[in-house]
Amino acid sequence: MRVPLNWLADYVDLPADTDPHALAAEFASIGLEEEDFFGPEITGPLVVGRVLELVKEEHSNGKTVNWCRVDVGPEHNEDLDDPKDPQPGEERPSRGIICGAHNFVVGDLVVACLPGAVLPGDFQIAARKTYGHKSDGMICSAKELGLGEDHDGIIVLKNLGLSGEPGDDAIALLGLDQVTLDVNVTPDRGYQLSMRGIAREYAQMKGQSFTDIGSPAVAEVNAPTDGGFPVVIEDSNPIDGNIGCDQFTAVQVTGLDTSAQTPFWMQRRLIAAGMRPISLTVDVTNYVMLELGQPLHAYDTALLGEEIVVRRAQAGEKFTTLDDVERKLDPEDLLITDRGGQGGKIIGLAGVMGGADVEVNSETTDIVIEAAHFDPISIARTARRHKLSSEASRHFERGVDPRLGPVAARRCADLLVELAGGTLSPATTQVGQAPEPTVIDLDVARVGNLVGIDYSAAEVTEQLTAIGASVAAGDEGRLSVTVPSWRTDITADVDLIEEVARTSGYDKIPSIQPAARAGNGLTEAQKTRRRISNLLAADGYTEVLSYPFTNSKRDDEMRLDADDIRRQHIRLANPMSEDLPLMRTTLLSTLVELVVRNFGRGAKDVALFEGGLVSTSAGLPAGPGPRHLPGYHPSDAELEKIYASVPAQPYHYAGIIAGNVELPGVWGKGRKADATDVIDTVRRIARTNGIEVSVEADQIAPWHPGRAAKFVLADGQALGHAGELHPKVCENLGLPARTVAFEIDLDALLAQDDLRSWDGALSTYPVSRQDVALIVDAELPTQTLAATLREGAGEELEQLETFDLYTGDQLPEGKKSLAFRLTFRAADRTLKADDASAMREAATQLAAERHGAEVRS
Repeated sequence: MRVPLNWLADYVDLPADTDPHALAAEFASIGLEEEDFFGPEITGPLVVGRVLELVKEEHSNGKTVNWCRVDVGPEHNEDLDDPKDPQPGEERPSRGIICGAHNFVVGDLVVACLPGAVLPGDFQIAARKTYGHKSDGMICSAKELGLGEDHDGIIVLKNLGLSGEPGDDAIALLGLDQVTLDVNVTPDRGYQLSMRGIAREYAQMKGQSFTDIGSPAVAEVNAPTDGGFPVVIEDSNPIDGNIGCDQFTAVQVTGLDTSAQTPFWMQRRLIAAGMRPISLTVDVTNYVMLELGQPLHAYDTALLGEEIVVRRAQAGEKFTTLDDVERKLDPEDLLITDRGGQGGKIIGLAGVMGGADVEVNSETTDIVIEAAHFDPISIARTARRHKLSSEASRHFERGVDPRLGPVAARRCADLLVELAGGTLSPATTQVGQAPEPTVIDLDVARVGNLVGIDYSAAEVTEQLTAIGASVAAGDEGRLSVTVPSWRTDITADVDLIEEVARTSGYDKIPSIQPAARAGNGLTEAQKTRRRISNLLAADGYTEVLSYPFTNSKRDDEMRLDADDIRRQHIRLANPMSEDLPLMRTTLLSTLVELVVRNFGRGAKDVALFEGGLVSTSAGLPAGPGPRHLPGYHPSDAELEKIYASVPAQPYHYAGIIAGNVELPGVWGKGRKADATDVIDTVRRIARTNGIEVSVEADQIAPWHPGRAAKFVLADGQALGHAGELHPKVCENLGLPARTVAFEIDLDALLAQDDLRSWDGALSTYPVSRQDVALIVDAELPTQTLAATLREGAGEELEQLETFDLYTGDQLPEGKKSLAFRLTFRAADRTLKADDASAMREAATQLAAERHGAEVRS
């Protein structure tokens, strides 16, 4: 919120010598943090000048310029165009200045910038030779002085309603010496988006009395009549139980002077506040919005139908807004329409932006002023849905005083009557009713307990009264607080307590180091995440974080089947991007984007991993879950329905390696990543966490059907998959060929028993090793054969390793040879060779029975 300090001084006692930086620090102590300062940008002589002579000169480039003699006052006049040296006592009545604009005549008062001055943008003014003359300064336009975008003509003071004498300081005359303070208004404090709100904060901060210019008890308000412009509220689709428009005020002004211009003082304030002057009627509505906080809209009465109708959009309706963009409407969009007579059209997106059909123009003489109160949620959704943020929507989203409409409408009408010679019609429309004020019961002792300062009941009452609340004493140290209508953010006692702390000054709250609370340290899930992350980082992976949003196109790129459960996404009602409206069901669907981005920026070898949540709509009930108002305590049955409507969000880990897993160097050519790298990564993740996991071949997207492994836990639950990505997936996503990846479900891992604990004694006896090569069917998974050997070998088998795989002409077709090394160790004796051989024979015998394995000699 930009706060011009001279405008703020209209409502509070603001000393003329106020240091804006000191004021910003004071505002920060009550939660209004400084964003920026906009101070004087012009230095040097900028004065009022009177045009004494004007000679139009045509030049060879086809341009006509004015050679002017300008009286800039006795202190600045100097005849530098005269080649002769001036005689003693001779007057120096003017300066010669070249000007290319043609919107002024002899006798006009203009703004002259003299040599030595510096304009916005570090534009330094100096005397210079041009068009055959020495131009000793510049006659200024509004744009050159930072007063607007008008660069077609220079400033003529009479056109701004200003006057002066040659030599007068134009910086002060045009308000270019004023300071504007930009403060950050948090989203829950919409009342601060107005001079009314900022003035109230200043008055309370300084202990000044404050006259509320927006209070119906102070300001003039038109009483509703039967003859006002007809307005009907038809809201058939309330959002979250709230109707879109609960009150609509319409005031009429007739006989406006079409030639009336916005006065300079109003233009200057609008510009300082960050808005562009447009026309008198529009400028007045914007001015009142900035002053009071109530967005307004003016309609040309002659272009309206017989009545205004507030309703929701119908499916398929379209509307062209003032920015000349046709928009497809949603049934949630709240509209302002008309009907009857020549009506029957949409005239505005309520609280966001109007349309061109009934826009006021240079011929408008009669207007209807709209001052309505709209539901913040409805306006916020419409603005985001159409990517159409406006000053009006910004105010409504944050909450507008529901009782402010009649005051703002009358204030706007009075300004138009004053500035455009119109007539205020006594006929006034007011449809709907503002909500009743909120009353909160507050325990005074609770204030001190939460803030850390002992407040008396009198201090609490004083602070709450200063924000506009009505406070009544109750029993046993309690207060009954009626919340002011403009404080839509205050809904509970903790909000009142926050106000007491804020308005008293955050700097008064002591800083006390709390004692560390004894606890159990990290949870088991946190420990597991750290172990996995440390393992992956040590293996050369880099941890990244991707946004959890995706789209159905990514499912197609990853070749997921049409009935794959991973296609059952949760669709966001209000996505950050329309291109990414779905929540991810796998980490790989978003992690691949970061791999592609790294390769796009020149990386050649990438290994990334991420840990995060995924979600799915599978198993959720149709439609939205139950909703309850704040403060309502659901029953057990209602809680079950609420929990049933919340999607499961398991925690996954995923990793991708693209390019070399061992980098080339003096030690060799390096090695490309293959499926075994990520399969080994998952195995070690399970082993590090004391979990038994079996591996079997699988065919599942997005992995290569012949190079993918499925990991199965002891209870039969799937842990995840790893392997090489399908070539078409790599092509679709823009990944290098033979990229490998893994993804596992951490929640499934945590549900297993940790087998790392050891309650026996370590054997001190030596090991005995036996090797065996078995011929089996080529389709038999190595993991299955290894599990059989472990079972047959017995408890004294300490380790089983696969060290060779052979397929070739020396084997029958459809067969392969797998070589295993079996390491045996006994806890109570040294094993003899015969003992180890017997255990090896038992293992191979079981393999022969189950899988038809033959020992290869």
